[in-house]
Amino acid sequence: MTQDQTPSVRRNDDTHRYELTDAIGTLLGFAEYRPAGDHAVMLPHTEVTPGHEGEGLGSLLARAALDDIRAQGKHAVPMCPFIAAYIREHREYVDLVQPEQRGVFRL
Repeated sequence: MTQDQTPSVRRNDDTHRYELTDAIGTLLGFAEYRPAGDHAVMLPHTEVTPGHEGEGLGSLLARAALDDIRAQGKHAVPMCPFIAAYIREHREYVDLVQPEQRGVFRL
């Protein structure tokens, strides 16, 4: 991906996904989300389009989703192994997971 094709992430409430697209709108990946009660959002699955793995796009998706969940004032339930691993590596997001659930996700 070239610098002029900076990807962007948007929350698509119709599909319950955070969608990552390139500058011309091509879907590069997504992170599914589901409401988990009134105060939490479950993140069950993240996927990067074949051919774009290893470009840091999964991390971009994880960061955007977690930042959006924080902005909503909600907790995250990282059911997706990639999102859970991202939180383990980026400790500034651990507070988004309820304290009683952190052990389940090894946080």
